[in-house]
Amino acid sequence: MSENILVIKLGALGDFVQASGPFAAIRAHHAGSRIVLLTSQPFADFAQDSPWFDEVWTDSKPRLLQIYEYLKLRAKLRAANFSRIYDLQTSDRSNFYFRLFWPGPYPEWSGIARGCSHPHANPQRDFMHTVERQEEQLAMAGIAAVPAFDYAWVKTDISRFGLADQFALLAPGAAAHRPAKRWPRDNYRELSAHLAGQSIQPVLIGGRDEKALLAAISDTIPAAINLAGETSMDDLFILAKWAQLAIGNDTGPMHAFAAGGSPTIVLYSHESDPALCAQRGDTVSIIQRKNLASLSVSGVIDEIGNVTSF
Repeated sequence: MSENILVIKLGALGDFVQASGPFAAIRAHHAGSRIVLLTSQPFADFAQDSPWFDEVWTDSKPRLLQIYEYLKLRAKLRAANFSRIYDLQTSDRSNFYFRLFWPGPYPEWSGIARGCSHPHANPQRDFMHTVERQEEQLAMAGIAAVPAFDYAWVKTDISRFGLADQFALLAPGAAAHRPAKRWPRDNYRELSAHLAGQSIQPVLIGGRDEKALLAAISDTIPAAINLAGETSMDDLFILAKWAQLAIGNDTGPMHAFAAGGSPTIVLYSHESDPALCAQRGDTVSIIQRKNLASLSVSGVIDEIGNVTSF
């Protein structure tokens, strides 16, 4: 039977990447139905190109006192006549969106909003890895089979970057308000020099706000290239497909590199727990130190030898 289905996944990048299995499972379970995604602007174009959704809505994330914006969203949600909503964000914001259907009727709702029809009723859910947590949530909503991620559909031309035949992706950044997640910049500079000496071009990846950080590394290594702010989400997966290696902190692009097929080394500090959020892929290695400054460049180079042939 054809239905109107809504999926809520607002971000962030790593969480969005790890939701692809649930996206595909919902698409398969509701074959023939109209499936809408409510997401954040950075993911809208990528989601629209995917095989999972018929329509993509962008959430403006209204602030608490922006009552008019909430009223517009409420009207849009109610007018769409959704029979079921899968809240894969399960945040305070998305829980509040369940309340926008008051006084009813309420659609079927998979999530953790109080009073929803298909709650993820596991009190230990916050101690599960994102992938297993979402699989269990969907199982409790009647979707038993969640496939592994598959980004084979992603297409984009990376020739515009003019990269060498052999290159390594480096992600030296992380959330600006969590500096402890970053391996020291000078270590990335030394690692870049080592890779260049092995005829592996260092390709530095990050957001526009990380351009200066990446330039401080790439400007001292003639072979290196700084792509801060230059890559789309599609680019990340295709770059990973052709890269010899990806190394970086626990930051969003590393999830795309791992899922895209690159041998991947992720550096964790005490700031995040890989048991809850580690990157997933065929060749992913996690190095964790309480303080990343204590991790030597030689230690990372040794790990490169474990995951690659150079």
